[in-house]
Amino acid sequence: MVLAAIGLLAGCVVPPPGTTRDDLARYEGAAESLNCTLVTEGDFLAMEMQTGLARAQLLDITGRYLSTGGAERLPGGGVKLTTGACA
Repeated sequence: MVLAAIGLLAGCVVPPPGTTRDDLARYEGAAESLNCTLVTEGDFLAMEMQTGLARAQLLDITGRYLSTGGAERLPGGGVKLTTGACA
């Protein structure tokens, strides 16, 4: 049920090539478990482990969220997801 709700929220963002809406839902769920921020190498490693996505896919998805307003750059580096459960 939670993944279905996240999937609906992820529906606002078109998945980058090589990814699916399910990948976006897993990305949002993993980001939520990290307090919606991706700053350190450890954050990205945790995202890889939780989502099963490759680093390049995570970066593509992050870029897509940044370009659509679903994430913002943090002043000290990294990004904060601002959509779905992180809104």
